[in-house]
Amino acid sequence: MPTTSPKPHYVSLDALRGVAALIVLLYHVYECFDQSQSPVPHGYLAVDFFFILSGFVIGYAYDDRWSQGLSTKTFFLRRLIRLHPMVVAGAIVGAVAFLVGGSLRWDGVEVSPVWTMLAMFCGMLLIPALPGSRIDVRGNGEMFPLNGPSWSLFFEYIGNIIYALLLRRLPTRWLAALTVALGALLTGIALHDGALGVGWTMNEGGMWTGLVRMLFPYCVGMLLARKSLGKHLKNEEKGTMSIRKFFFSAALLIILIACVPQIKVGWLNGVFEVTCIITVFPLIVFMGSHTAAMPTENSAMGTKSMKWLGDISYPLYAVHYPFMYLFYVPIIGGSVTSIGEVWQQALLTAGMSILTALLLMFFYERPLRKWLTKKLA
Repeated sequence: MPTTSPKPHYVSLDALRGVAALIVLLYHVYECFDQSQSPVPHGYLAVDFFFILSGFVIGYAYDDRWSQGLSTKTFFLRRLIRLHPMVVAGAIVGAVAFLVGGSLRWDGVEVSPVWTMLAMFCGMLLIPALPGSRIDVRGNGEMFPLNGPSWSLFFEYIGNIIYALLLRRLPTRWLAALTVALGALLTGIALHDGALGVGWTMNEGGMWTGLVRMLFPYCVGMLLARKSLGKHLKNEEKGTMSIRKFFFSAALLIILIACVPQIKVGWLNGVFEVTCIITVFPLIVFMGSHTAAMPTENSAMGTKSMKWLGDISYPLYAVHYPFMYLFYVPIIGGSVTSIGEVWQQALLTAGMSILTALLLMFFYERPLRKWLTKKLA
């Protein structure tokens, strides 16, 4: 594509990422209760939708730039500027929440501030904690015990590295063949485990299962991006209507998938989840990339709510979980068994998560990214 021809901007896909982030937030509010109480028992599949979007965004934004002089160093700098400010913020918020919560492991053992600071430092650098190590400060086997969802950002970085060094160079047919192989591995994991909530721990093969869980949808997104490069929407008014219609129908479908109860027969539950990841989520991104595009200079045509959803999605995902840790304390202790007993605290937790994300986005992430871009990229 000529550098003078702006690529369409997929506002609706940005907004769907925000919907997915809110689903993850709601899922985590209910995570410590019996999942029969959760309105979104399959909410963790929103992470797999994130991975497809990430692959699509990376391929769409960068595939044609390598031939125009983009260097590997510049690519990595841009990805660091885009992702890492909120990685650092999430680790710091996680450390503060752990200290406020009494610096206690889940088994009640007090943790030294030294190990808390070391866990924070490792979280800021995305260095995963080995289960049972001293920096596994909560004792739950999480890769990042101060901010659990950082596991997906860890794998996102791995995906970026593999893309820059290998995937971008693959012909489409080879990339498709690799994607099919990864899909077969993901299906095997789903059938074996009965669910695809893997990757957050290094226990029980969590490293390789998490890698497969990220790489398959990531490669799917890249294939979809290759189909979308060079497409332009000529009728802007029609595009605006298309954007809204697509967004609401796709958001409803993602919400419905999250709301499906866990299937008690494990392998059947695995079949449902892998079917969503292999067929439904790619179809949503495919439809969005073909029916809901607008030139970047006219992106303001999108509705304010859709733009807000897209803007808040990453900050919210990156910093919400430390507030969940504080919310879980009396529940894991056994004194609370139902969300109805702590609904006020649940609302406060969700509200604080969203407010913190907004504040960090406006007063930390955007200014820092702007400054780093000017200095480094």
